[in-house]
Amino acid sequence: MKPLSQHLSGQLKTLQNQHLLRQLRPITSPQTVTLEQGDRSMIAFASNDYLGLATHRNVKEASKEAIEKYGAGSGASRLITGSLPPHRRLEEQLAKFKGTEAALAFGSGYQTASSVIACLLTENDTLISDRLNHACLIDGARLSKATIKIFEHNDLDQLESILKVLADDQARQRHDPGNLLIVTESVFSMDGDQAPLAEIAALKNRYGAWLMVDEAHATGLYGPQGQGWAECTGTSHNIDIQMGTLGKAVGAAGGFISGSQMLIDFLVNRARSFIFSTAPTPASAAAAIAAIEIIQSAEGSALRARLWQRVRELRAGLEQPEPDPSPIVPLLIGSESQCLKIAAQLEAQGFLVPAIRYPSVPRNQARLRITLSAQHTQPHAVQLLQALSQIKATNIGHKVIESTPLSL
Repeated sequence: MKPLSQHLSGQLKTLQNQHLLRQLRPITSPQTVTLEQGDRSMIAFASNDYLGLATHRNVKEASKEAIEKYGAGSGASRLITGSLPPHRRLEEQLAKFKGTEAALAFGSGYQTASSVIACLLTENDTLISDRLNHACLIDGARLSKATIKIFEHNDLDQLESILKVLADDQARQRHDPGNLLIVTESVFSMDGDQAPLAEIAALKNRYGAWLMVDEAHATGLYGPQGQGWAECTGTSHNIDIQMGTLGKAVGAAGGFISGSQMLIDFLVNRARSFIFSTAPTPASAAAAIAAIEIIQSAEGSALRARLWQRVRELRAGLEQPEPDPSPIVPLLIGSESQCLKIAAQLEAQGFLVPAIRYPSVPRNQARLRITLSAQHTQPHAVQLLQALSQIKATNIGHKVIESTPLSL
């Protein structure tokens, strides 16, 4: 048996050789579109703080007031002594915001997805997942020990084919698939495109399945008051389990589930990451409350309008108009080493655009993932487009994946 240090050294060397080694980036400034790394300043197109609420005065003040009143920590899990007024107010607000009977807050979006799926399904059930679902949804599926069926990204025909086979097997008593849960994101984190929720909900109803939708990259951005893509598409009432995060457009921290009161009561009793984790801090809950109030206000509408203006400007410069806007704009490079090289070239010109590589995306599908914020200005977008144009000229000999419209 190798010593641990020798084993780890070999693993890290392998990652380095595959251009997959990651290192933490020390940032010394607040999370705005201008980040400070030591003595360097960069315009960041990397954050999921889409509306710039992480540094909003009201959000920071709410957090400070909660610390003064309730302290820095929650002391214990929610089921012991940690269920404080900010947690309860947040959940009441989330339920109203999402138009459901109840809601439950978790420490993170990852905890939310992995724990909720794992407690809803058993080895006797079947989970049907979009191939591009986030790792937290995939891990929840694996933890549940349910049978996992994968349909190609947003492929409604394949989704229905899977459902038909399962229904036919059950009708002919060949196999009982148990409970069926369809899981999808509403706005996909790496490609920025949207799920056809109305059509998926119709299939769910036709075949008697349950539907879970992760609104992590949609909450705060879509719908008349930022409720999400489900509300924007008129499908909220058809979704059994609505999931969201508080750490992206909301600008705070944590995750949540909204749905029926019965669902929330069940999760309180069975979701392990909720039961066995110390409750989120009062400050993070209070910050989320303040942020959701802003999202639903006239100011929130103005921030969304500014964000979509920046998205239109950038996509126009890339000659890639998008019918349904998204603040996530991927530029597919393919090679991990080439993607790192281009990200470094952008950084040398003062732009932080992360190189997204395996396992975040499949091998040889590395991409630059541009994310826009309401804090970005038109000059920011213009400067980035100029830098991309210069880099494209210097990398003209590099073979890119031709089938992807946003290839560099």
